[in-house]
Amino acid sequence: MSLAITHCRAELGIDAPSVRVEVHVAGGLPGLTIVGLPATAVREAKDRVRAALQNSGFTIPPRRITINLAPADLPKDGGRFDLAMAIGILAASDQLRAELDGIELIGELSLSGELRPVASLLPSVVASRRSGRALVVPAADAEQALIAEHPRLRLADHLLAVCAGLQDPAAWPSLPACPPTPGPAPLRDLREVRGHGQARRALEVAASGRHNLLLLGPPGSGKSLLAQTLPSLCPELSETEALELASIQSASRGGFSAAHWRQVPFRNPHHSASAAAMAGGGGLPRPGEISLAHCGVLFLDELPEFRREVLEVLREPMETGLVRIARVRQRIDYPARFQLIAAMNPCPCGYLGDPSGRCHCSSDLVRRYRGRVSGPLLDRIDLQLVVPRLSPAELLEPAGDAIEDSARVRRRVEVARARQLERSGCLNAALSPEQLDAVCALDPAGRNLLRQAGERMQLSGRGLHRVMKVARTIADLEGSHAVAVPHLAEAVQFRQA
Repeated sequence: MSLAITHCRAELGIDAPSVRVEVHVAGGLPGLTIVGLPATAVREAKDRVRAALQNSGFTIPPRRITINLAPADLPKDGGRFDLAMAIGILAASDQLRAELDGIELIGELSLSGELRPVASLLPSVVASRRSGRALVVPAADAEQALIAEHPRLRLADHLLAVCAGLQDPAAWPSLPACPPTPGPAPLRDLREVRGHGQARRALEVAASGRHNLLLLGPPGSGKSLLAQTLPSLCPELSETEALELASIQSASRGGFSAAHWRQVPFRNPHHSASAAAMAGGGGLPRPGEISLAHCGVLFLDELPEFRREVLEVLREPMETGLVRIARVRQRIDYPARFQLIAAMNPCPCGYLGDPSGRCHCSSDLVRRYRGRVSGPLLDRIDLQLVVPRLSPAELLEPAGDAIEDSARVRRRVEVARARQLERSGCLNAALSPEQLDAVCALDPAGRNLLRQAGERMQLSGRGLHRVMKVARTIADLEGSHAVAVPHLAEAVQFRQA
């Protein structure tokens, strides 16, 4: 035949749209042309494919070869199309006779014909599993590909192995065993925290409803330690969450690790990070810190030291759970349902209100310092807590049996989350106003308390809703069907900062 069609997948964030690779061999001057909006790496594929075919014992037809990557308006980048183009040339020139319609081919070819690993492979494996087609990928990517549990996955390490498998399905090598479920990562345990009873309680509430948390206190008060213990309180990711996070990490080029793919992520970017590093970007947009913290914790230490435009990037994802990166020819959406934990000092020197009296910051200086964090961003943080500095006696007091460890608290968090998911299908932090009204019906005493708190603290409508969500989580921790006055009172106390 002079026309052959194979199938591959492009890279578009955590999506992997199908690409139809059409290879036409016709008369005319010998040459190989690739059309269909190819990037530089794709245009260079003609040299890789030609050398791989020749070094594998095949011949390049001395005719005009045209390769079309459809749809033509979808950008194509990387070496992932090499294998599909090579098999298409062999089929169009009658050097390979095989059924190609029900199989997808992804892999970069070396000049010797060996298959090299492909960047951002996991989204393609997930998309191919949904399509029902078989999928051939490089054997070097086995660890990543096996995670998606594709029922018709095929692994190959050379172009010749792919040709043999296409002609005789029994020639495909057997798949290795799936990687074992990793054990828990070494996390900071809540038992390491001395004192700070209210902060420990705030962490439990934050973990139960996936609420955002701000810790305000002087240097050395334990804010960073408290934040680092939060992942140990969170239940293990579900399979759907873990696979979505793994796809984001795979798209980040180098951020994926099969040893930790089921664990709650903890991202701690430096305050010098740019807005693009936080939200993602680039010519071919990659996920940023916000998306890499998906279903986990994004910890921003020294919050006022981040540039204003960097912090403002957080506002929309905190509401929508999504990061949208727009380019001229494409728009990429990355999931970003993260939990923000922020820490900051009360003033530039950090010792405002400290009993030692060593703070000499003027009120104007303190106001400018705190003004670096915008009101709209603070309004989106559910729990805002003052963390005082402990005395040496409190710090040196040995841990007793009364101090709970993370495992014990995590069991309560799991029960509270199960109640929320059964009732609303989501955690309390993600409740819509309509859902909140349905699950948080207040009695007259509760409405009066919330009204007084709103007037005294000058809470916005969003702030009132956040207090109600926290109160709903506190009620869930206690196993209460209704939100009572004590739950609301505690939720109001958690906005004291």
